[in-house]
Order: sequence, then C-alpha cells, then structure tokens
Amino acid sequence: MTEGVLLAIFAGLMLGLYALPEKFTKDFKYENTWSLFFLLTMFVVPIIASVTLIQGFGEIFGNMPTDIWVKMGLTSFLWGIGVMMWSKAINHIGLSLGFSIFIGTIILVGSLLPFIEDGLPPSNVLTFILVGILVVLLGVILNGKAGLTREKDEAKIESKDGTSAKGSMVTGIMIAVVGGLLATGFSYANAAGRPYLHEASIAQGNADWITAVAVMFPIFLSGGIVMTAYFLWQLNVKKAWGDFKTPAFGKNLFLILIMAVFHYAASALFAYAAFKLGASGNTVGYAIFNTSAVATAIVSGLITKEWVSASPKARNMLYGGLACMIAGIVIVAYANGLG
Repeated sequence: MTEGVLLAIFAGLMLGLYALPEKFTKDFKYENTWSLFFLLTMFVVPIIASVTLIQGFGEIFGNMPTDIWVKMGLTSFLWGIGVMMWSKAINHIGLSLGFSIFIGTIILVGSLLPFIEDGLPPSNVLTFILVGILVVLLGVILNGKAGLTREKDEAKIESKDGTSAKGSMVTGIMIAVVGGLLATGFSYANAAGRPYLHEASIAQGNADWITAVAVMFPIFLSGGIVMTAYFLWQLNVKKAWGDFKTPAFGKNLFLILIMAVFHYAASALFAYAAFKLGASGNTVGYAIFNTSAVATAIVSGLITKEWVSASPKARNMLYGGLACMIAGIVIVAYANGLG
C-alpha cells in the first residue's frame, strides 16, 4: 500500500508541475502553445513510448475485445474535451485555482466512477472513502471562494491603474467544473481497460509496470482526436499559424516537450500506482493523484505570484481549502488500508 500511495503522490507532483513551463514561452498565442502540446502529449509521446516499450504491441491491441475499445474510446474522448476546457479555464482564473476547481471536480466524481467496473468495497471502507471525498469537496468550495475574492481584489487594483481583467472568474470556474466532469472519463477508461491489458501484457512477457503504458495508449489517442480538431480550427480562426515563425520557436518547443512528457508520464505512473494499491486502487489512487496535483499547482501558482494582489482573506481561504483537500486524501488513504 505504501508504495502505491507514494507513487500516486509523485504522479500528482508531476501533473501539478506539467503546465508550469507554459508561463515561459515567448511570442506564442494560447493556440500555438496548446496545439503543439496536445500534438506531442496525445500522439507523439504515447506512440513512441508504447511501440518502444511494449512487447507484443500488435497482438495485445489487435486482440482487444471491441466492447473494451468502445468503453475506453468514448470515455477518453470525453476526457479529451474536459482537458481542453481546463486549458481554456486557466486563461480566466490562473494555474493554481484552475487546477483546484478542475481537479477537485475530477476527484469528487472520478473517484467514484471505477465502482461501476470494480464493484463497491466493504461498507466500512466505502464510508471512509465517501467521508474523505466530502472533506475534499469542502476544500474545493473554499478554493472557489478564494478565487472569487481574489477577483474582487484585482478588480480594485485594475480600476485604479486602468488595466483590464484577463477573464471572468465565474466563467472560468464554470468552464473548469464542466471540464472536470467530462475529464472523469479518464478514470473510467483506466478501470475498464486495465484488467484485459494487464493480462495480455503479462502474457507477452512484459513487466507489471508496462500495463500502465498499454492503458495510456488508447486513452491518449482517443482523447487527442477532439483536441487536435479543436486547435486546428482555432489556429485558423485566430490566424495564429504565422506565430510559429519566431526566433523563440526552438526554446518554446523544448518547454512544451517538457510539458508533454510530464503530462504523459504522470498519467502512466498513476495507472501503475492504482494497480499497486489493490482492489480499491482506481478510486483511492485517483483521489491521491489528483489532490497531490492540486497542492503542487497551488504552490507553483503562489511562487509565480498569481496571488500577489490577493488579500490575506483570499489567501487564507486558499490555504484552508488546500488543508481540507490534504486531510480528505489522508482519510481516503486510511480507507484503502482498511480494505
């Protein structure tokens, strides 16, 4: 259990940091950065990793039952829409709050979805899991209130210096919540595909951890379809193709490649952590993974001065929300120990 918890926490750290390099790109519009990111993380990185690392790649996926392809494909497609919406939400509400709301929603819903495939745990375990998730919910609510308070604080400053807000906080929160609901498809796809892919991967002589790479292959390719279509359209609408021609392209590509590798590796590591956590691993691992990501994103947002104009009241609510989310995850981890 301890190994699974630590792996889930480390995966969350990677996920919480993956978007940070975006702040240091130059001369790219939003559409340039994220179209290149999604191309790399959804297609280039997983295809290279899967073909290189998985023995019997063709046989494993060639023999995968149609119903599993459909379950993983459809729910991963929804996950793709959700991630795309999150990337839009951070333009309105920033990295730290964007992660809090988006991933908080994922924790609340996505941690329960695996029960559809895995079945319910014993009643004492289920009770503690639900209590932990409710504590996380309190943290999400506090983070949302912190964001709304920060918006008011920044509006007072903007009214004095004549600058304009980057986006509506309410709009950003709504985008993040809806995106989070759709992104829970990742959790279900992992639960639906892992049993077959684990058995098939082991039969081909692969190590246990290779199953995580195999699970990510259909998830990332299916999720990448909607993102690619959306950003091709956006690049045309915003006339942003020309912005790729910049002296900073090489540096930007390197930063975005780091984002892509961290994002993919974090997801694959979560899948392996869920396996190590046992019967309720998909639920417990998902909650730990995502809460760790929220904590990391909040800290990185503070370091990059997203909250520099916020009042002490707003920051205290943010810290309180983070404390609740961490407490909730401790309860969820304890529940897994009971199982």
